[in-house]
Amino acid sequence: MPNLEKLDLHLVVHRKTFIDGNELNKNITNHMTRLKKFAFNICSNVRLRDAIELTSNEDIQQTFRVFKDYQIISTVDYFLKEKRGQCYIYLYPYNLQYYENITNNFPGGLVEYVSEISLFDERPFEHEFFLRIAQSFPLMKKLTLLNEKPQTNNNQHFSIIKYPRLIELVLYDAHEDYVEQFLLDTKSSLPFDIDLYVYFRPLKKVTHNFTRDATRVNCSKVKFSYYKSMKRIPKHFKDYFLCTYRIKG
Repeated sequence: MPNLEKLDLHLVVHRKTFIDGNELNKNITNHMTRLKKFAFNICSNVRLRDAIELTSNEDIQQTFRVFKDYQIISTVDYFLKEKRGQCYIYLYPYNLQYYENITNNFPGGLVEYVSEISLFDERPFEHEFFLRIAQSFPLMKKLTLLNEKPQTNNNQHFSIIKYPRLIELVLYDAHEDYVEQFLLDTKSSLPFDIDLYVYFRPLKKVTHNFTRDATRVNCSKVKFSYYKSMKRIPKHFKDYFLCTYRIKG
């Protein structure tokens, strides 16, 4: 396609090496001499057993020296439990409405068009990370969190993080510390009428069997769905939330 003038490339790939600036230049821009606008958002995944050496984020940035007129954001992560590596490269400003698998290496900065994000890491997400996320994604409406590692700084004093546009919070695959992170009123301020998806057991523990005053304010703004098969529900359970729904299961 030598006459192409505009290219918007979005890829998620699994391969033996990360896609970097050298590869984009060699395989795309060198063959499209009339290309005037090139936007991309690429997530490449590698299996660690296939990796000859571990590429750093600095290595990736060095490959974009040929893209002098572009601001390129890159992050590189390695997940030992899953035995894979992940590299995100994209042109800033980011122009999609979703941003998946954000890790602790997320550099921050305003990402103003995104309404749906997911967070994943094998390292803990601390309070400062959530503050950076809230500041970076002001239009965030849906947040999904996947992290089984407990937080390490729960005894510190925190600033309260606000999520003004959030309408859906998914914590099914999250350690109970992150349930507390969002429900404790000394850490987070949730908007009114938000859908919360979390398993009953960690929710019961974090709220002290739905009696804890420190989580009452945020829970009073939450719509919580629970399975119809659950038989032993505390009497004060429904009064603790904005509303509750029983679903089949």
